Amino acid sequence: QEARPYSWPWQISLESFFPTCGGTLIAPNWVLTAAHCITFHTYRVVLAEHDMNKDEGPEQFINVKKMIIHPKWNDNCVSCGNDIALLKLEKNAVINDKVQLACLPQQDAALTHNQPCYVTGWGRLYSGGPSATTLQQALLPVVGHSVCRQSDWWGSSAKTTMVCAGGESKSACHGDSGGPLNCKGKDGKWYVEGVTSFVDGRGCNTPKKPTVFTPVSIRLKKNSGNYSVVSTEKDAQARV
Repeated sequence: QEARPYSWPWQISLESFFPTCGGTLIAPNWVLTAAHCITFHTYRVVLAEHDMNKDEGPEQFINVKKMIIHPKWNDNCVSCGNDIALLKLEKNAVINDKVQLACLPQQDAALTHNQPCYVTGWGRLYSGGPSATTLQQALLPVVGHSVCRQSDWWGSSAKTTMVCAGGESKSACHGDSGGPLNCKGKDGKWYVEGVTSFVDGRGCNTPKKPTVFTPVSIRLKKNSGNYSVVSTEKDAQARV
């Protein structure tokens, strides 16, 4: 369904020569996205975007100054995990009612099976279909690892360092990659818990093939205003 304009104010559009992926504003000059989105040399981010086909006025366009891809990312193996990247912007975004920083989860905050989360983006509306022109949202409940790792679901492709959500008729689709998995915390706030990583190759809305996300909380490290991606061998099973 179409999202209410600017209701996910940390959502950004990542563009090279055209929109390629989504992302999340986590600091005025830092954006979180998926490693598999980074294939070109030059990128910009668009903030306060809603309708791709219109210049609506509040958009901010900022070039990417530096790209940091997870050191263990392997672009020949998306299902190996570590699909996360950080983008440092050339200048700070202007924070206003349409551009906000995402809330990041606490390290020990566990997601629970069926916890309601939304995936957002301008990706394809269905497999092989057109890309959305306005920002879309889809309700994707979290799928616990005990379910996601079942052989008729994702099996061993669902590592314990990943988060699964969805698996019914709704999912992320091509073009949503890198965007946020927005989950409501007990305090009523929205937290960005994951980065959209992959869907089933046979189609976006394949039953028992939930969208797979890179969890944010075990992958980010903040150090005096700078962020780095952390390589963690520690099992993240406790998170779901």
